[in-house]
Amino acid sequence: MEVILLADVKKVGKKNQTVKVSDGYANNYLFKNKLAVPVSKKSVEILANQQENARIAEENAKKEAQKLAEKLKEVTVELDLKVGKDGKTFGSVSPKQVEEELKAKHNIEIDKRKIIDREPMSSLGFYKLRIELHKGVIGEIKVHVSGKE
Repeated sequence: MEVILLADVKKVGKKNQTVKVSDGYANNYLFKNKLAVPVSKKSVEILANQQENARIAEENAKKEAQKLAEKLKEVTVELDLKVGKDGKTFGSVSPKQVEEELKAKHNIEIDKRKIIDREPMSSLGFYKLRIELHKGVIGEIKVHVSGKE
């Protein structure tokens, strides 16, 4: 029997794949657990529509990520580190602080785990951080670390 998988099934196939399985396996396991549907004209149409909608959503997400990447080029995040009397810094700036500052001052939400450059920013100055906004879309942001006593 040919079925369209609705989810990944070990040793059978991936989601949205059309596979041939035995009738008993399809009836007693796949259909019962809503892991597959039988191949028919209607189910093939529905699968094609779902794939087209997913492709369109992916394109829209990529366009939004590219717009955000352009916006991020103009953004500079200002952060402070404690500095001693001799100019030595205490601590470092973390990706979480960068994320919070972006959200608070520039109203841009970015997941801290998407920041590619993870080296600690423990000295004063300017840094450039790369952020993966979407597959293949990388934005760059400037971070200025200044001192305060």
